[in-house]
Amino acid sequence: NGVLGLAQIGFRNNYGRKEAQETFSQILHSGKLLLTIINDILDFSKIEAGKLALEEVPLDPAQLVDDTLQGVTILASSKSIRLRADKAELPSSVLGDPVRITQVLYNLLSNAIKFTEHGEVTLSARVEGEQLLFIVSDTGISISEETIKRLFQPFEQADSSVTRKFGGTGLGLTISHRLAKLMGGALSVESTLGKGSAFCLR
Repeated sequence: NGVLGLAQIGFRNNYGRKEAQETFSQILHSGKLLLTIINDILDFSKIEAGKLALEEVPLDPAQLVDDTLQGVTILASSKSIRLRADKAELPSSVLGDPVRITQVLYNLLSNAIKFTEHGEVTLSARVEGEQLLFIVSDTGISISEETIKRLFQPFEQADSSVTRKFGGTGLGLTISHRLAKLMGGALSVESTLGKGSAFCLR
């Protein structure tokens, strides 16, 4: 955070100096990637050690959908990806951990945008029985059945070229999968060749 803060100051103080701003911009970008990696490893370690504490507080699922989509708006607009919310009739309040639910949804949305070259990404929410379902669907690259079998394993990604092209640690989906279980739910995925993928947080 100290590095990111100083890089932001450097970027701001060098307004109009293109070369200097590009340098500070690269520091900011690399710093944010490193921060993501550190946070992923810390979360993974806490989950493995059984030390991750969950909250159970009232939350508004419709508002959570709106807030989470707002958080990835810039990321989607940078690729001209359309973001959609599909909210069926939802209760005004449920008990859960809004921080961890948002973390899982943000990870799923970020991945969907990352692996979608054109089209749209949709976050749907609905009630099924006594369960709340969040579904993140995209029109991006599909996932083979073989890859789905190992998708939630630590440090796994679709193939070795994914890291080179898109970056990441291969921990995001593992953490999301385990958070879903810790919250008494599940995370699953369906994918259709040429049509995209859909991740369901139940």
